Amino acid sequence: MILEHISSPEDIKTLDGGQLVRLCGELREFLVESVACTGGHLASNLGAVELTVALHRVYNTERDRLVFDVGHQCYVHKILTGRRERFGGLRQLNGLAGFPKPEESVHDAFVAGHASNSVSVALGMARARTLRGEDYAVAALLGDGALTGGLAYEGLNDAGASGERLVVILNDNGMSIDPNVGGVATHLSRLRLRPGYYRFKKGYRTVLEHLPGGRTVYQFNHRLKKGVKRAIYPCSMFEDMGFTYMGPVNGHNVEQLCTVLAWAREMGGPVLVHVRTVKGKGYAPAERQPERSHGVAPFDPAVGPDLGRSIDFSYILGHELVEMAGKDRRLCAVTAAMAEGTGLQEFASAWPKRFFDVGIAEGHAVAMAAGMAKQGMIPVFAVYSTFLQRGFDMLLHDVALQGLHVVLAVDRAGLVGSDGPTHHGCQDVGYLTQIPGMTVLCPACFGELKAMLRAAAAMDGPVAIRYPRGGEGRQYPDWNGETASLLRQGADVTLVSYGTLTDELLAAAELLEETGVSAEVVGLHRIAPLDAELVAESVRRTGRLLVLEDCVENGSVGQQLATALMQKGILPRAMVLKNLKAGFAPQGSVAQLRKLLGLDAGSVAEAVQEML
Repeated sequence: MILEHISSPEDIKTLDGGQLVRLCGELREFLVESVACTGGHLASNLGAVELTVALHRVYNTERDRLVFDVGHQCYVHKILTGRRERFGGLRQLNGLAGFPKPEESVHDAFVAGHASNSVSVALGMARARTLRGEDYAVAALLGDGALTGGLAYEGLNDAGASGERLVVILNDNGMSIDPNVGGVATHLSRLRLRPGYYRFKKGYRTVLEHLPGGRTVYQFNHRLKKGVKRAIYPCSMFEDMGFTYMGPVNGHNVEQLCTVLAWAREMGGPVLVHVRTVKGKGYAPAERQPERSHGVAPFDPAVGPDLGRSIDFSYILGHELVEMAGKDRRLCAVTAAMAEGTGLQEFASAWPKRFFDVGIAEGHAVAMAAGMAKQGMIPVFAVYSTFLQRGFDMLLHDVALQGLHVVLAVDRAGLVGSDGPTHHGCQDVGYLTQIPGMTVLCPACFGELKAMLRAAAAMDGPVAIRYPRGGEGRQYPDWNGETASLLRQGADVTLVSYGTLTDELLAAAELLEETGVSAEVVGLHRIAPLDAELVAESVRRTGRLLVLEDCVENGSVGQQLATALMQKGILPRAMVLKNLKAGFAPQGSVAQLRKLLGLDAGSVAEAVQEML
């Protein structure tokens, strides 16, 4: 096998065309076998095999800077840069990251996990290169889905006008860029991909500008060409921004890709290379359902990923919204390119006119929801916690300032597992609870989620319901609007949490009981506005407090409770805030991370013993 002899990108540069093609086939086989064992992002990586091989054929990523957008498609890059033997630990605790990670390899230029920032980052690197008088190439690999994010256009607009030597590779696997039509477009593509075309273009203008009336002739011809090009060719938007457009290029012809990328690398100024690929290429189950094969659990390669829908918090939310929308015509559902992940596909089918997928544009989604709320609708924006961060300004300025009734279904709140630090939802508690007028509810089971969603739809002002990835643990009594509940009586210490972490407190109380320690457990249903009365009553009795959270400490509920107790004149004999402190959580299963970070039942029990 060729792949067995590839230990660095330098090895690729020695292969001939036939060997490159065989290497791409072997890479696909390796991807399927590896992801089948560990789970991960399958379809996006299968679609980027040839492109990644070509990039490493042309660029030296130890010196040149290759910036990934999102990073879902970085697996082949990692395989080719000396990390193939580590793929057995992909996305596992202490294993290979599923996204670019500079601490992991010099070949990873920048952290990637969120969309639409690659061009901005790459432009910053190019400008630093110019200012420092250094010589290396800079390229940004931009997925077509990222073009729905406004930040991508901010970066493209600035980069195109910058004059910096920078290559943007647009990996287009199915967005709404109109395809080229007919033989004329194909012929123009061939012409435009040749460096000679650009040398001719420059010389032609220079000659005409030195002839009498030549400038007028050039301007007329330029306008005529531009008008014709707009009618038959999709590149005008990028060229209007200042890019030299090259493409479209067949993203699965590795030799053509190598040639075009080499030309682009040597050109001066900003260049955009438009590459067309097929998501899931080469593996039939992924090609048939590329979107559902984007992120997969471990599977049998002979059968393909299990694409069935599990019953989790996301599913419950979507199912309940469908029922609610049948009773209230004002209710709408909004997603930012995550209909499947947030459980809204059933809603999209049942109420298509009230379902809105805005693409990877969270800020826009929040602002649009504000407009809908202002005009009397009840928008429910289902969004991963880590991506809601991108809409913080809109939450503050467009929603909260006017007290608009926007409902946020904050999915993947807290620790999410193998996607790691770029995807954990550990920041939302700190910023959501600080927004004036915001109500934040935290269900601990499916029944509470249903009840809280119905309550949120009937409230005034902005409401967030935050819930974790995956299924429920313990089931709790029906929620009837209480801000907090006494879940277990005790005399020695008060244990407080919210959401599914409450399960860990009840388990810890059972462990402590075996040692003769009586723990009282309070579950918070609402963390903003925070009602500290039940906690205060409990701490007056026990004299000790432990608050458990999977968020950062600054702005945590524990800090807010400590302040509230102090204001009431209650000073516990001992107080422990168990959370992420000021750090970022690594990748690993949620159970592993809770134990590692001291957020599991055993760690809570140990902390209590130390308090006594």
